[in-house]
Amino acid sequence: MIERVLFGERASLARLRRGAFVRGTRAVAPALLATGVWGLVTGVAMVKTGLTEWQALGMTLLVFAGTAQMAALPLIAADAPVWVVLITATVVNLRFVIFSATLWPYLRRFPLRKRLLLGYVTADIAAAVFVARYAEAPEDERGSTEQVWFLLGVTSAIWLAWQALSIAGIFIAGGIPGAWGLDFAAILALLGLTLPMINSRPALAGAAVAAVIAVVAANFPLKLGLVAAVIAGTAVAMATEIAFDRARSSG
Repeated sequence: MIERVLFGERASLARLRRGAFVRGTRAVAPALLATGVWGLVTGVAMVKTGLTEWQALGMTLLVFAGTAQMAALPLIAADAPVWVVLITATVVNLRFVIFSATLWPYLRRFPLRKRLLLGYVTADIAAAVFVARYAEAPEDERGSTEQVWFLLGVTSAIWLAWQALSIAGIFIAGGIPGAWGLDFAAILALLGLTLPMINSRPALAGAAVAAVIAVVAANFPLKLGLVAAVIAGTAVAMATEIAFDRARSSG
C-alpha cells in the first residue's frame, strides 16, 4: 500500500514537471527563430574574426552570451589587451545583475551549484518570459516545482536553438561570402529578441538612452562606445525603476 502511494506521488510529480517543462518550451517558441539566427551569425562571426573552429566551439559552449561574444570579437581581432576584452564582456553583461535580482525570490532555496547552472542557461529572453508569467505569483509560492520546471523548459529550448545554429555557423563560415550581409541579419535577430523585452517605462528609458549613447560614442577607441551605452542604459533603467517604486510607495 505504501509503495503504491509513493509510486503515485512520484508519477504525479513527474507529470507536473513534464507539463511545466512543455509549457515553458511553448512559451518561448516564438523567440527561437530570432535566437537561432543570432546564434548562426555569431558562429560565423567568430570564425570570420580569426578564431579556429575549436576556439569558436569553446567560446560558444562556455560563454553562451551572444552580445558579449560579439562585443569581444572586434577587440580580439584588434589585439586589444586581455583586460580590455574581459572588462568589455563583463560590462556588456551587467544587465544580468538585474535579471539575477529579479529571479532571486524564485531560486534562492537552491544550493549554489544549481543556481550557477540555472544562471548559465538563463538568457535575456528566458528571464523576460519567466518573469512575465510569474511576476504576480504570491510570495509563498515563488520557487515552486512548477515554476522551476517552466524555467527549465524555457532555458533548454533557447540553449538548444542557440547552440545548434551557432555550431552550424562555425562549420559553414568558410563557405559564406562576406557580401551576404550577415551584419544586417544579426541586427534583425537582435531586434526580434530585444523589442519584446522593452515592456515597461524603465526598460524603454534605458533602451532609449543606450541607443543615443551608442550612436554618439560610435567612434570611441576599441569599440568602447558599446560599453558606455550599456552602462548608461542600465543606470537609467535602474534609476527609473527606483523612482517609480518610490512614487508608488509614497502614493
